[in-house]
Amino acid sequence: QVQLVESGGGLLQAGGSLTLACAVSGRTNSIGAMGWFRQAPGKEREFVAGITWSFGNTYYANSVAGRFTIARDRAKNTVYLRMNSLKPEDTAVYYCASKELRGLATVPTQYNYWGQGTQVTVSS
Repeated sequence: QVQLVESGGGLLQAGGSLTLACAVSGRTNSIGAMGWFRQAPGKEREFVAGITWSFGNTYYANSVAGRFTIARDRAKNTVYLRMNSLKPEDTAVYYCASKELRGLATVPTQYNYWGQGTQVTVSS
């Protein structure tokens, strides 16, 4: 099994920046890729960004491309999401997730393990 714990959420004004972290533990050698998702009240969980565990290939949702950056530190078993130029519509609970199969994926059901989430609130 893989355990994921997110941190770094908070309340900030539009235009600000925030970095989320996801601490990964357990069977890390079984991880093919990691992803960040978010879910706003009344909306479905949506893909934000993904990164392959071995090679660090990345992929972003159109809504965050150019503003968000995903990275992983395999030595620290941590995945980060750097968020710049935040907008009120970025307000959501942010989740990190891991998948065993190699390759990036944008569908939540393709991921095997999830963290508990961290709240990000952006005020206008």
